[in-house]
Amino acid sequence: MVGERTAQFLAEHFGSMAALENAGVEELQGVNEVGPKIAESIAEFFSNPANRKLVERLENAGLAFKGQKRERGTKLAGKTFVLTGTLAKYTRDEAKKMIEDAGGKVTGSVSKKTDYVVAGSDAGSKLDKAKELGVAVIDEKEMEKLAG
Repeated sequence: MVGERTAQFLAEHFGSMAALENAGVEELQGVNEVGPKIAESIAEFFSNPANRKLVERLENAGLAFKGQKRERGTKLAGKTFVLTGTLAKYTRDEAKKMIEDAGGKVTGSVSKKTDYVVAGSDAGSKLDKAKELGVAVIDEKEMEKLAG
């Protein structure tokens, strides 16, 4: 039940696999985007001795289970962004990191749930879809202001 984004939040929150393995359901729910079902699933996974053994074997084989603990901002909490076109000042990864560091979420497609489309040059169908749905279209400068 844990995807890439949630795994990143878990790694940043706990900093190590050992800390994650020993976290209770309540503590897990304190992590961004981890609700009761995901928290219970994680706790259940680590309650199984075979799964703990697997993690131990992977560590012994050289896999490093360390994340950089850090706090994310909340300025953009609950806001969803889509990046489109070529950004002049940032790579896609840099823009995504800026938004996520401020608590926002970046998705790949425009929907009614999208709050902002960040449009660079040569923006195509995503920009058209945003206009069709009445989603706010902003540029890089506005993205920087929002992310603070």
